[in-house]
This record gives sequence, C-alpha cells and structure tokens, in this order.
Amino acid sequence: MSASLSQHMNRREFAKLAAGLGAAAFVLPRRLEAAGKRPPNILYVVLDEWGYYEMSGLGNKYIETPVIDRLAREGMRFTQLLAGGPVCAPTRCALMTGKHPGHMTVRANGGADPLRADEPTIASMLKQAGYATGGFGKWGLGARGTSGVPEKHGFDIFFGYYDQVHAHCYFPLYLIRNSQEVPLEGNTGDFYKGIQFSQRLIFDQTKQFIRDNKDRPFFCYCPWTPPHGNWGIPEDDPSWLKFKDKPWKAGQGRATDARVYAAMVHMDDRQIGELLDLLRELNLADNTLVVVTGDNGDNDYFTHDVGGDGKYPRGFFGANVDPLTGAQFRGHKGQLYEGGLRVQAIAYWPGKIQAGAVSNHLCCFYDVLPTLAEITGAQPPAEIDGVSFAPTLLGQPEQRQHDYLYWESGQQAAVRIGQYKGIRPRGKGEWELYDLDSDIGEQHNIAAEHPDVVARMKSIAEEAHTPVRPGEILDRALLEKDRRAGMGNRTRAKPAASEPAGTQPTVRKRRPGRSAQ
Repeated sequence: MSASLSQHMNRREFAKLAAGLGAAAFVLPRRLEAAGKRPPNILYVVLDEWGYYEMSGLGNKYIETPVIDRLAREGMRFTQLLAGGPVCAPTRCALMTGKHPGHMTVRANGGADPLRADEPTIASMLKQAGYATGGFGKWGLGARGTSGVPEKHGFDIFFGYYDQVHAHCYFPLYLIRNSQEVPLEGNTGDFYKGIQFSQRLIFDQTKQFIRDNKDRPFFCYCPWTPPHGNWGIPEDDPSWLKFKDKPWKAGQGRATDARVYAAMVHMDDRQIGELLDLLRELNLADNTLVVVTGDNGDNDYFTHDVGGDGKYPRGFFGANVDPLTGAQFRGHKGQLYEGGLRVQAIAYWPGKIQAGAVSNHLCCFYDVLPTLAEITGAQPPAEIDGVSFAPTLLGQPEQRQHDYLYWESGQQAAVRIGQYKGIRPRGKGEWELYDLDSDIGEQHNIAAEHPDVVARMKSIAEEAHTPVRPGEILDRALLEKDRRAGMGNRTRAKPAASEPAGTQPTVRKRRPGRSAQ
C-alpha cells in the first residue's frame, strides 16, 4: 500500500485506539523454537453482520463495545483484513479453506452448496497438528445431509446451526451437535418468542469446550449469529436492560429494532469479555491468540425506523460511515464495493502482538489459514491462495504482499492491486476503477484514465475464475428440514406484558426487504 492511505487511516483511527500507549515491539519466532513447547490456542470470533464502524472505540455514539475497544488498545487492529465475500457462506468458505472466491466450492448463499468431502479446512489442518477443534454458532458450509458437515471437515465438535436459514431463528425447535438434533424444550420455532435463547446455549458450549481442553492446544471457532437479524433477545438479558429505554422510536411495529440490535452487539462484546476472563482463570491468556472480526460488510439498517424518514440514509448506526469524519464506504452487504467487504478485525495476544498497533496491511480472509499454520507450526494444504500475515501480526519486517486480491459474487467481480480497486458490478457490465488512497468512497471512476490497469484486472479476473466443483447432497429431505426450521412463524402473537421476565423473550423483527442470509 502507498504511504498516503496508511497516513490517512492512522490519522482518523489510531488516535482513538492507541492514545497514550507505548510502542514497544514484540517479536515471536514464526515456528516454535523448542520441541515440546505447547503451541498457542486460537480463539477466533466472527460476528455476523457486525459493521466496520459499529464500535464505540471508533467514535460510534450509539453502539457500546468496551471489551472490543480494550482488545484494540492492547492488540492490533487491521484496517484492511477484507472479507472473503460480501455475503455469509462465501466469506466463511474463504476463511475456512484459504481459497479465493474464484477457486472456492461455496460461492453463493444458496444453502445447498456444501464443501466437497475431500476439502481441508483450518480445523482439519490444526487437528492434524494435535489441536482440539470446536465450532460454536453458524456454520453455513454444508447442512445436514451434505458432504460439507463440519465434523467431516476437522471439527471434533460443532454446536449450533449448520444451515444459515435455520440460523435466522434465535428460538428454534432444535440446534445441531455433530449432525444430531438437540431439542430445545419449550420453544415452538417462533421468531418472536420462546423459552430457550440459542445464543445463550451456544455461548455456554463455547465456555465448556475451553474448559474441557485447557490442558491441550485448542482451536475455538465462534461464528456467532448475533447481530444478524431476525433480531431478538430475552427480557432479562443485561444488554437488553441497558438499551431498552433508549428513545429510538418511530412506531409502526418496528420501534425497538434498533434497541435490540445495539443490545445484541453489546451482548457479543460482553460474552467476548467473559471468554477473556475464562482464559485468565485457566492461565491460558498469554498463550492464546484471540481474533475478533465481522463476517462481511453490514447493511444500512434502520434508515427510516428511527428519527424520521430519510434522516439516516446510511442507517441509524452508520455501519459504513466514519462517525468522526463522515467518510463513507460505498455499498453494503451483497456488493463488492468496500461497504460489502470492509470488516473490523482485531488480534490480541499479550506479549506477542504490539499493543495499540494499527496495521494497514492489505490482506483477506483467505490469508487466515496460512497465518495460523505459520503461527502454530501446522502444515497448510497445498492448493491455497492465501499469504500468511504472521510477520505483520508479530512485528517482523519481511511481510510478503499479494500480487492481487480477487472476489466474485454472482455476476459481480472485483480485483484489488495495491491502491487500485477494479469492480464489475454486474454481469458483462463495464469495469469501474477507483484509487482508494484518494477515494475511499469509490465515487470517482477513473477507468478511462488508466486503461492499462483495467485491462490487467480483466485478465486477472478471467484467469482467477474456475468452474465450481460442487460438493454432494446426500439427503435432501434432511437439508430441507433444517432450512424450514429457520423460517419461523411470523404470525404468532408477542408475549403479554404480564408474562414473567426471562420466560418469554422480547423479540423485534428485522426490517422487511433486507437480505435474508
């Protein structure tokens, strides 16, 4: 990256996150120095649809994330660890497999696009290296009845949702553990009320996994669904109690959506804090790499629900708007403009990662697999597109750079070469070109001024795209059962105000017309 973008990002963001912190450098050998030394634990948290600027440490005046803010002050924040795709399943595939979208198996949110049976993942790589491997939350890379179930791809245990539509319901009839249904007694499958709140159960299982594996290295993958809609939270949750009286109202049955969304982000933050406390309790904190990211760009939620029509054209919480400068990322979830790809990414490892560091290193989700391989000493799969950013993470100078980054989504395609971003926003459409050093909002198309750069990007896109080699559907009825389980019952009445707090959760609906996945 050129110096101008680096300086631009530091001026806007570093002051908020690193004021007053020392600049001592920490260095860790890339491979374990001595035989028999326990490799580091990995706690990798992915928050579904958590927006880039939905972080109080960057100046958001509505969202409260004190734990994540502290992680940023005491760890490293990546400004350009970009999502692997603009929607849920593809970006998770890039993360898990180390492949860019032109080589991946799962390239769409179709739900019936599983990993192939023979595909390695971060979990299978680390399992071969002696790690305990657990996943808790939303998988999205193969529902039950397919070749993509997580226990066939390296996970000792996966608890939560396999199908991403199933994950839309926070009060489901059942969750899944290693392809077996775990019934949730008292729930009816209703979006809007229930007895057992899925995120509480998923969080409890996350903590149990860490306790059970405290004496061996572990990979704890937490692709949590909150704050993805449909939004809902129990009446007795501390985070809901914190936000329930906020004056964010507009009537028409959607008055409290924004309050529940903010509460869910705060709940995520609170639960991350509890995991950090658990690591300290078990004397594991100094030997655990903790990463917190979003999964893809956020939607511009609550444009009309709060404060009157048109007052917040980029959403009430401004997920893609810098609250300090007003600078905006163009687009949102589902698009290959920056608003669909920019995610928050923070890495924390006491004594190993420099406190208060802000890195502008250009990298992507498919770089995570080789990075974890380098840090742990595991052997990465042969056919990957990722480049390890362990040197950047650990303060070492010899960081290899990508020749380019590539994305595709449906008929869209995008290529990043240094400061330049090329995008074909629709099939057979004209390519657009932006200089992100001077135009972070992608407002000034300079394709006509740089035909040589555009030609190179077109060539890269043609070469990078390969036909999908699909996984297998082995039991379509089982796959469809889990998908139907996430449809909910939108017609059921909400709980009466007289019902005891904590037994019938308050749930606020997602705004109609937004992406369902």
